Amino acid sequence: MDVKNALLEAKGDYQNAKDVLRKRGAAIALKKMAREAKEGVIVSYIHSGGKVGVLLKLYCETDFVARTQEFQDLARDIAMHVAAMDPSYISREDIPKDVLDKEKEIYKEQIKDSGKSADITSKIIDGKIDRFVSEVSLLGQVFIKDQDKTIAKLIEEGIAKLGENIQVGEFIRYEL
Repeated sequence: MDVKNALLEAKGDYQNAKDVLRKRGAAIALKKMAREAKEGVIVSYIHSGGKVGVLLKLYCETDFVARTQEFQDLARDIAMHVAAMDPSYISREDIPKDVLDKEKEIYKEQIKDSGKSADITSKIIDGKIDRFVSEVSLLGQVFIKDQDKTIAKLIEEGIAKLGENIQVGEFIRYEL
């Protein structure tokens, strides 16, 4: 029924109907993010060659969803991503203020002699901070299997598909 309604809303345009469904999924996911996630799995991923390993806690709301293949695959994909991309934090909120302040100071020093106005300099620094955050936070990183989405978007799609809140609890990455 959702597909039929989306096609009706998009007046028969297949691409617009897909966009409508994706937007609805995102709205549903936002509502579900407020719910408590206490169940889940701990997955391990050892990269070929045995030089990199990851333990990842991925939470959901019920044990039933935690045992589904889709949830297990999502957990493995995120663990593999952590092995490949080595994020330092889960989200922007987890980055200590002093780390962000230090990065700001470095960026200010880099562009202080550029001759640009204070307003433009501030926007440049904000852009560099946003790029830094996306590089060091798991949820901000671009997913290695699909360059068109971030890990946050991947989790949001999992929430829409599985119908439960999903959260990354923590991860540990080991490397020789």
